[in-house]
Amino acid sequence: MAERKRTEIAELGEFGLIDRLTSRFSPSKGTTLKGAGDDAAVIDAGVGEALVVSTDSLFEGVDFDLTYFPMKHLGYKAVTVGVSDILAMNALPEQIMLSLGVSSKLSVEALDDFYEGVEFACRELGVDMVGGDTRASLTGFVIGITSVGRVRREALAYRSGAKLNDLICITGNLGAAYMGLHLLEREKRVLSDVKDPEPKFAGYEYLLEKYLKPRARKDIVESLAEEGIVPTSMTDLSDGLASDLMQICKSSKCGARIYLERIPIAKQTSAMAEELHSDPVVAALNGGEDHELLFTVPLSMQEKVMRMGGIDVIGHITAENTGAYLVTPDGSDIRLKAQGFKED
Repeated sequence: MAERKRTEIAELGEFGLIDRLTSRFSPSKGTTLKGAGDDAAVIDAGVGEALVVSTDSLFEGVDFDLTYFPMKHLGYKAVTVGVSDILAMNALPEQIMLSLGVSSKLSVEALDDFYEGVEFACRELGVDMVGGDTRASLTGFVIGITSVGRVRREALAYRSGAKLNDLICITGNLGAAYMGLHLLEREKRVLSDVKDPEPKFAGYEYLLEKYLKPRARKDIVESLAEEGIVPTSMTDLSDGLASDLMQICKSSKCGARIYLERIPIAKQTSAMAEELHSDPVVAALNGGEDHELLFTVPLSMQEKVMRMGGIDVIGHITAENTGAYLVTPDGSDIRLKAQGFKED
């Protein structure tokens, strides 16, 4: 019998692996409006409404390091990670459920701190924590979060709706969470053998907050509704601008042009990048974990969007055969890639 060919996961990448594993499934229920392939699944809730459901997981040693991650902040961030997928469908979150894998090294008091952070985030977002599951873990702390939201069906925003000449918009600024992580990792290395460590965080408090306690952009979804704006496509910025924009391009069968000078980067992000001898643009494009929103709107909505505040128009949608590019101030085109970029 011929030996079965082995394919390394790295050959496919995260999104390629998801496509391969889920492509065999197609909805058989009339109530399933959208299955795998977007930020969340969409289920018909009747009377013109839809339920939006997502699930996320966070693993100790992969997604967070308890050496420097306060449990209260981790609880808060877990909620942000979960509900951001709901907001990315232009829906408002209503409930979450938490499933935990708990290792013996964690105390009851540590878990109390974690749930205090969860409680604070739920109260801030107006979300109910309605249950979950807790089990023993032999591999460290594991967090699973299921989030549920609701939206009028006509207000749903999928990744697949971007149209030619639509404006590409983002909230907040990019790369700060990535730089916050690198700052924490640097101080961990430098102080690993120090008895009473005193990490040097002065002047970079914003970066630490963006990584340790990112805020879900419920305010933007509410403001869009107040302005009567329904994005043509939308996703949350969890994997980096390049990867997330390319997901919209793939789903919408389009290309994109974004402009380097229009990408908002905080002063602390640039300062930290300079200190670490790295490029803040790379952090913005590929860093991830910003949990801001990336969306497209028709060109006719530009004035309304700009009036909202806190939103930058960074480019526009192009035809599919033109590809996705970053345009530099000197007019050079750099092809966007899910991991890094290169000049043609």
